[in-house]
Amino acid sequence: MGSYLRPATLAEAIEALARAADDGRPGVIVAGATDHYPARVGRVTDDDVIDVTGIAGLRAIEPADGGWRIPALATWTDVATADLPPLFDGLRRAARTIGGRQIQNRATVVGNLVNASPAADGTPNLLALDAEVVLASVRGERRVPVAAFVTGNRTTVRAADEIVTGLFIPALDSSVRSTFLKLGSRAYLVISIAMVAAVVAVDATRRVTHARVAVGACSPVARRLWDLEAALVGQPAAPGVGATVRPEHLAGLSPIDDVRGTGTYRLEGAEALVRRALEELAA
Repeated sequence: MGSYLRPATLAEAIEALARAADDGRPGVIVAGATDHYPARVGRVTDDDVIDVTGIAGLRAIEPADGGWRIPALATWTDVATADLPPLFDGLRRAARTIGGRQIQNRATVVGNLVNASPAADGTPNLLALDAEVVLASVRGERRVPVAAFVTGNRTTVRAADEIVTGLFIPALDSSVRSTFLKLGSRAYLVISIAMVAAVVAVDATRRVTHARVAVGACSPVARRLWDLEAALVGQPAAPGVGATVRPEHLAGLSPIDDVRGTGTYRLEGAEALVRRALEELAA
């Protein structure tokens, strides 16, 4: 029979995780739990659950250390309604398309990342934002880039005794814009077939100085399109910039065939979304 603990402080949660890891029964951390319990419908589980929703100070999205902090309990509704710069427009758009209103009110940004689904809508945005994952344990705190944090389908580098306390997003200047586009069988309550997040910065002459483009649901982990990003630098941020995209820019992706679409359809859809995202940011 599993146990249930709702710690009141982060220190209490960290100590509980350490004890559970030492006992060989790693604790399952839940906040929104919008994926945890639905995945266990119809079967008895003996999970030792650590519910972190009672910990104060892990909800407010705010500026910190020359960037922004999205703490562990910040929900998708919090992202959608927070006063954030255009850098976050892509993440805000994703927030409005994840699940329905009830899911958005309950599910957390951190939970979406830690769950490590290849189709997690938040992950490409966090890659494009160059976000870092902040982890804490009895050994101290460490930061891991999102690109190194998710290692595969449902796997991350988080140790059994660590808790993700939040995400750090470095600030960029006001010229930076971002967007997010997804391909699905309908507009809401749908798992993505392919999705693209893009962040673009321009200079005074409207030429691209920096670009980050990430594709999700087309590989075991979301991936940056490094070659495309390099090709975009120096290009005019004007209609037609989408023509910069070449099929070889997406060569590092490995989409699968499943009930939502074939690998070929996913790849073609991703390329179209990348072009559309760049055109949108150039408008």
